[in-house]
Amino acid sequence: MDGDAPRASGIRYPWDTPPAPGGCVEVAEGVLWMRLPLPMKLDHVNVFALDDGDGWTVIDTGFGSKKTRAMWQELMAGPMGGRPVRRVIMTHQHPDHIGNVGWFQTDLGAELLSTRTSWLFGRMLLLDCQEVPPPETLAFWRSAGMDPEILAKRAAQRPFNYADICYPMPLGYSRIQDGQTIRMGGRSWDILTGNGHAPEHATFWSRDDNLVISGDQILPSISPNIGVYATEPEADPLQGWLDSCERFLPLSREDHLVLGGHKLPFTGLPFRLHQLIDNHHGALARLSKFLEEPHAAAECFATLFKRHIGEEEYGMALVEAVAHVNHLWKIGAVRRDRRQDGAFTYQTIAGA
Repeated sequence: MDGDAPRASGIRYPWDTPPAPGGCVEVAEGVLWMRLPLPMKLDHVNVFALDDGDGWTVIDTGFGSKKTRAMWQELMAGPMGGRPVRRVIMTHQHPDHIGNVGWFQTDLGAELLSTRTSWLFGRMLLLDCQEVPPPETLAFWRSAGMDPEILAKRAAQRPFNYADICYPMPLGYSRIQDGQTIRMGGRSWDILTGNGHAPEHATFWSRDDNLVISGDQILPSISPNIGVYATEPEADPLQGWLDSCERFLPLSREDHLVLGGHKLPFTGLPFRLHQLIDNHHGALARLSKFLEEPHAAAECFATLFKRHIGEEEYGMALVEAVAHVNHLWKIGAVRRDRRQDGAFTYQTIAGA
């Protein structure tokens, strides 16, 4: 399911359209919603500014580029009234959220707040600049059954590097963690962390009204990508993500206004959490049936996604497919074997 328009009962969108470039929508008193462009199919990221009186707290920062920094300068001079950004918070370490964090720190003097895992991952990836894919990545792609033509093409290309689209991050940050409370935007917020899409992903739940800032942990009309990478090839992020959704369910209310990292703010959080959980359980059920005959992760795209996966989407689809077969393997529902081309194949265990 894609697009900004509502497609299911139970989810409501108070705003039909996003803020224009350089503009904002005040979603609640002292809380500004703004958008920055992304050069990909998912062409935007939502960022938020919370009014702290003598300055602002900014949540997430977009890809790092001269264009997005010029947009931030326009936003700060316009809707944000020229008052300084005193704190910047990264919900998680993905580059569309941390791309300008270092600029806020170095050039604007803002304090960075982050969970420890997000900061360590983000800074590690920023410093890990590669000219060609390393042997571990090539081995991971082979083990996932990557299409040989795509593998040969990518093996010869300079891989994606955080350093290409993230402003350098200096040493130092202030840690936030699960169970803490933070004051921003005239409200007290409970910090709750989730997993799956990104480790120790921070979300913020207002104690004073109905706002939830969810980053990419909870999105309305698309599912957050749940992926496995060469850094931890046998991880089971899907279990962490399902556990997080189950944890958030008893805290969720119909009137919660969820401010996510992409798409539109929405209400109907309990419905959406159930929907996200059910979608993945449905995918796992289809996958278990498909794996009655052995297959590599890359051969599961049609079963998992129910649509054609093009080369642009191939990498994201591959890491998500690995996440799903890893989950079935970890819970003992499938066996794993290595075939001659180096790919792992997975086959359902009868009666498991």
